[in-house]
Amino acid sequence: MSKRVGMEVSIAAAEVVALTDVDVVPAYPITPQTHIVEHLSELVASGHLDAEYITVESEHSAMSTCVGAAAAGARVFTSTSSQGYALMAEICYIAASLRLPIVMAVANRALSGPINIWNDHGDLMMSRDTGWVQTVAENGQEVLDLLLHAFRVAEDSRVMLPAIVNLDGFILSHMIEPMMMPEQEEVNRYLPPYSPVRRLDPNHPITMGPVGMPDVYTESKKAHDEALKASKAIIIEAWKTFGDQFGRYYQPVETYKTDGADQLLITLGSISETAMTAVDAMRAAGKKVGLVHLRLWRPFPYEELFEAIKGAQAIAVVDRTVALSGGCGPVCGEVKTTLYDRKCYPYIQNYVAGLGGRDVTVEVFEDMVNMLITACDRGDPMGYEIINVRE
Repeated sequence: MSKRVGMEVSIAAAEVVALTDVDVVPAYPITPQTHIVEHLSELVASGHLDAEYITVESEHSAMSTCVGAAAAGARVFTSTSSQGYALMAEICYIAASLRLPIVMAVANRALSGPINIWNDHGDLMMSRDTGWVQTVAENGQEVLDLLLHAFRVAEDSRVMLPAIVNLDGFILSHMIEPMMMPEQEEVNRYLPPYSPVRRLDPNHPITMGPVGMPDVYTESKKAHDEALKASKAIIIEAWKTFGDQFGRYYQPVETYKTDGADQLLITLGSISETAMTAVDAMRAAGKKVGLVHLRLWRPFPYEELFEAIKGAQAIAVVDRTVALSGGCGPVCGEVKTTLYDRKCYPYIQNYVAGLGGRDVTVEVFEDMVNMLITACDRGDPMGYEIINVRE
């Protein structure tokens, strides 16, 4: 039976990874993810985890080591953030293209410059097209649950793709929260022993990562795209299995007080819980406001999102990174694609908030909704606005 613990989220994440009986942990420190791999090193050094902990010289080397270990058939985990993620991005594309089921936690942090160690979604959006399965946690419990889910999905023979669990840096990674920590037998029941579909074996030689000439490259990318899209069914299936065992059910898109809502907020990550408080306050004031928050980022859940937002008159999409000189942020772009491809045209405004760790408070959400209502009533052009900017 799971035990209720009070623990820093990064430490708890490492404890859960250890319960998966991971084989190889290549690691390089970078704020704010360091506590995850640091605690894994302690578990290995103390004998609580029988794994190869490999200290490398850079994040590029960390993911390169992950690729080699996964190609040999090992269960592999690593963690990174921000600039380190940018450095390893080259190899992230390779890991996904080789269909290697690596699991990685990313403590989301702003990208330079100027240099900033605090949270936003710059690194999350930088990696959106690497071909990894990606989920986003809103609290500590979800970090633990989504890590177990990531291993199960990534290693499923119908998927065989690497998976990322995103958690907001500091806001989640360094918080002490109450969480239900599973026991080893519970993890064993949910996560089957890893049996690689293919691996490098001198007795049964195969080729991994050959040059993709023009006559095969397009077909390779098409196959990868289809595999990632097809993984959504297995992702949902694994969440259902998790819910049946642990009592906590997850969906690709989740809603809060959307029944009868004229205006909707759309969020991603830990600010969603602050948005819920804002929705409560606005509902109490007589405003018909609801919240839609995304759990699954890749593959993107277009159908589920459309069902959640199709009845709204006006939508405020909150992005936590700037698509410099673009017409809207990454999340808003996906929302528009969801609606416009289905010939549904509510009024949409994109608000960029929380850059570099700036607080997104209940009052900021209330301001967004007020601005949305005013802009919709005036018929202002739809676009994006960076809000809460000091004069």
